[in-house]
Amino acid sequence: MNWLKELSKNECVHKSLSAFLEQYGITGLENALQLYQNTHQKYICKTRISISMLSIYDIYYLEIQKHNITIHTQDETYQKYGTLAKELKALSPYGFVKCTQSCLVSLNKIKSIQHDDIVLTNNVRLHLSRSYAPSVIIAFSQYKPSTR
Repeated sequence: MNWLKELSKNECVHKSLSAFLEQYGITGLENALQLYQNTHQKYICKTRISISMLSIYDIYYLEIQKHNITIHTQDETYQKYGTLAKELKALSPYGFVKCTQSCLVSLNKIKSIQHDDIVLTNNVRLHLSRSYAPSVIIAFSQYKPSTR
């Protein structure tokens, strides 16, 4: 805890942290730290001939056809071989949920849910199947807005 004493000696940081805590409270600080941590987590997309490291925060959704997984980000798509179950296990701690049998979506990238469509922040529309709708709606409604 010596770093905490050192941190409190820095007047600028101390003022900023005090103002933040006064405005948002401890929960706000916890949410901000979680958001920071989530935005710096990496996802490895490995194929036979290449490997790419992506920020998990940049991923909008993943879809699978047979064992070919397509990862969609704002600017690019990536391909890899695997199973959606394995991807869900790796990505669910970061707010990914299954919205159809063949698609995972980031709660962080959902703008709204309209009938049987999920509208993403980049205005892409994904189908929401009836069997996954209740769990997606609950997860989306409970997802902390400060981490969106």
